[in-house]
Amino acid sequence: MRRQILASFAALLLLTACQSRSNQSADAVNAGAGAGAGTTQGVGQAPVNNPNLAGVAPPAPTLAGATPGSINQFVTEVGDRVFFDFDKFDVKPEGRAVLQKQADWLRKYPNVRVTIEGHADERGTREYNLALGERRANSVVNMLTALGVPANRITVISYGKERPAVLGSNEAAWAQNRRGVTTITAGAPTM
Repeated sequence: MRRQILASFAALLLLTACQSRSNQSADAVNAGAGAGAGTTQGVGQAPVNNPNLAGVAPPAPTLAGATPGSINQFVTEVGDRVFFDFDKFDVKPEGRAVLQKQADWLRKYPNVRVTIEGHADERGTREYNLALGERRANSVVNMLTALGVPANRITVISYGKERPAVLGSNEAAWAQNRRGVTTITAGAPTM
């Protein structure tokens, strides 16, 4: 009898745990977490509960499904990241094209503020990679401001090697982790 009670209790706990995990997963999907291949913790996306976004009514969705001026549109249609070569912080030509699109979008939505995140791969010391990440982020800022985005709408942070987008100790993973990411911090709806 005692085993049946314990087994029933264990089954109930397991069911409850699965249900709450399912709700958390659904909430994460609804919040837009994990947009884009290889991203972690919703990189490039503002938190849903961001008080800076309170009271911003989302515009009507576009034909492609992303709301104009939204974080989702920025990430999926404009692109939120540029990549760097090993031990470099100069923006490559394909990165310049992405930053041109970002600057165009940011000029179109002048109430949007962004943070530029600088990242590095796992090689090198923590201190070296923090400095390299900052140089990469500043390269992105310099290009955006040269393209007409006011510097007072941009902040910079370096994560160095602390927040890899892709886990792994190979060139494919490292190439994805050497990046500058533009995250919207205020002024855009989350839809």
